[in-house]
This record gives sequence, structure tokens and C-alpha cells, in this order.
Amino acid sequence: MTATTSSARDTEDCTPVTSCRGCGRTGLEPIIALGPTPLANDLPLLGDARPLPTFALDLVRCPACTLVQLGQIVSPERLFSDYLYFSSFSDALVAHADELVHELMRVEHLHDKSLAIEIASNDGYLLQHFIKRNVPVLGVEPARNIAKVANDKGIRTISEFFGSELGQRLASQGQQADVLIGNNVLAHVPDLDGFAAGVRAVLKPTGVAQFEFPYLKNMLDEVEFDTIYHEHQCYFSATALQHVFAQNDLELVDAQRVAIHGGSLRLSVAPTGQRRPSSRMLELLEEECAWGVREHRPYDVFAAAIRNLKQELVGLLDDLKGKGARIAAYGAAAKGVTLASYCGVDARYIDFVVDRSTYKQGRLFPVGGMPILPPEELLARKPEYALMFTWNFANEILRQQSEYTRVGGRFIVPVPSPRVLNSR
Repeated sequence: MTATTSSARDTEDCTPVTSCRGCGRTGLEPIIALGPTPLANDLPLLGDARPLPTFALDLVRCPACTLVQLGQIVSPERLFSDYLYFSSFSDALVAHADELVHELMRVEHLHDKSLAIEIASNDGYLLQHFIKRNVPVLGVEPARNIAKVANDKGIRTISEFFGSELGQRLASQGQQADVLIGNNVLAHVPDLDGFAAGVRAVLKPTGVAQFEFPYLKNMLDEVEFDTIYHEHQCYFSATALQHVFAQNDLELVDAQRVAIHGGSLRLSVAPTGQRRPSSRMLELLEEECAWGVREHRPYDVFAAAIRNLKQELVGLLDDLKGKGARIAAYGAAAKGVTLASYCGVDARYIDFVVDRSTYKQGRLFPVGGMPILPPEELLARKPEYALMFTWNFANEILRQQSEYTRVGGRFIVPVPSPRVLNSR
């Protein structure tokens, strides 16, 4: 028995967007509609035949402030109150977090009287590195099941959604941050103004907030359309965020391009007037202007490239299946749900999906209802090909699956254009 999807519908859990999340203006312009799509972490247990709801997945932009965003909001409670993504299952992500903490310790001179707060702290994969360095921490994680895991590991975590009210409450309790971290959380926020107000409240006057997120320019230039899913409300440039934070007495003071997740941006934000913006911050804003962040062209090119990618991927899979090849998929990830849904990659092409997360194993992939199995099944079943749904961790996957490639298994990387990697 496999999971199925119901037709797309508006429910009490999904509302259309009529004004910009960043500046409040109307007149949002369409970029591309990716069609009815199930929620990325709606993973039924094996044997669960209930139909999965699907929701429209439309990308739009605000011509006034340049913010790229979804044309609908699925309620955060529906998306995040019980969650199946645990960051600690990615070795690359844990190592990346350790490097980030090391750099913050050095630059901000943190010590045992400092306070590091992380928004969307997941299972403590990042905050654990502060604890090892004797810096007090506080995690804010709305998913109750994940917050419990963090607390059980001794990482102080509260299970709430972060916004203006929580930021003010923490400040009134004397819990203000020397450093505030929000990795891959800004995109999840439907109320950006309230979020920024909470950041301003919980930051010490001398504090700094650091946010990391998939970078809009990389997403467009590298055709990373599978970054688009319902959990990601917005897709940021520095230009758009400059406006959001300025409304709440905060300013961008530094920027750094980082390679993780197919190209991310790390922005540092501080209370207005407390720190001088770095030269690389100013240079990035100029670069975005020259690239065309305020123009139509990059978005039109992106939409056309997505349509071409779909044709190429389906053509490749049709050719392989026509030759009798068996194909699996690696990673029951949000990216994979968008890719599979838009391109029609279902059980006609994919026999099964593998994932390292024990929380996802024994469940069904939302598109096509393929079973999610441990990665060891690649070697046990030896499909000729494995489509990388988590292509952003390709190097890590190739290291882990060296034996599979040694015996002839080949990985397919779908983005920015589909290609088959040679066996090692």
C-alpha cells in the first residue's frame, strides 16, 4: 500500500499572499509556478494509504524591495510542530557548524559569561560546539520532538516560534545575546518584520546576529530550483534583507559567501550605528545591483532554465529505464520532493529512496510513495543508478558510498543540468 497525493487545494493551513512579506506592498510579480506539491516532510509510515494534501508552489517577486517569495503561506504549525529533519545526521553540516562557532569565538571574544542564542537550533548540532568551549547557550526550536532530543543531550532549548513577543520576553528576563545565530531559518519566516523586531529586542547593544541561508543569486545562476519548497517562505538577496532589517533599527555589517547548500550567504547584523559595515558588505550590495537584482532578466532566465532541466532529466531517466536500468534515489530531502514533484519523477522511475536518518527510514517518500530505506540498501540491491536528491552534499555522499560506486553504481546529479557521474 503506498501513499497518494490529493489534488491541490486551499485549506485553513494555506493562505494566498497578496502583499510583500518584506515591505507590505502589493503588485507581486510571478516568476514560475511549480504546480501542486506535497509538503517536504510529510512522510507517511510504510503501509499508510492516506492521501497526502498538496499545495500550490508559486514563486513571485516584489518589484519594490526585490524580495523573492512564495505566493502562499502554509502555516508554520502545520510545517514545523513535528519535524523529521535532524541536522546531526549530516557530517558536513556538523563540521560546518564547528567551524562557524570557532570563528565567532575568535572574532567576538566569547567566554563563560557570554550567551549564544540560536533560532531554529534543531537537535543542538551547532550549540554543542559552544558548550564544549564553555559558552552558555539557549536554543529556540519550535519542533517539540526535536527540542526534546536537544534537551535530553543537555542543550538548553525552548520549544517556541521566534518572533517579536519571544524576543521581548527573553530580554525582559535578562537573556540577551552576545551572539544570535539563525542558520537556514530566515527563509522559514512568514512574518519577517516581527522576526526582525525580536532579533533587535534579544540582542545586546554590543551584540551581533549572524544569519546563513541559500543565496538567491546562486539559486538563480545555478538553476537550484529545488531549494523552493513550502518551508522556504523567502529567497534572499542582501538587497532585500537590508530593507527588512532597517525597519527595525538593524543594519547589515558584514557578508560572506559560503559553499554549503549549493551556495549560501552569511550576513552579520547589528544594532544601527554600533558597527561600521565592512568593505565586502558594501561590495556585495553593489554586485547585486550590477547582476540585476532589481530587473526582470535574471528571473526570466531562471524560469526558462527550470523548464529545460525538467525536459533533460525526464529524457535521461526515460532513456535509462528504456535500457532496463534500475534507479534508486539518495536522500528523502525537501529538495527531492520539489524536484520529483515538478519533474514527475515517481515510482515509474525510482524503485526506492535511501536516507541516513533513522527518523525517515520505514516511511514513504511523498511523491510516488517509494519506500525510504537505509543507505546500505544501495549496496545490497545494487541498482545501476542513484539519483541524488541531496546533490548539495554530493562529496559527502560519494565518500560514504565509495563501495557502491566501486562495484559499478553510478550517481545522477540533477542540478544545474542532469549528468551521470563516472564510477570510481
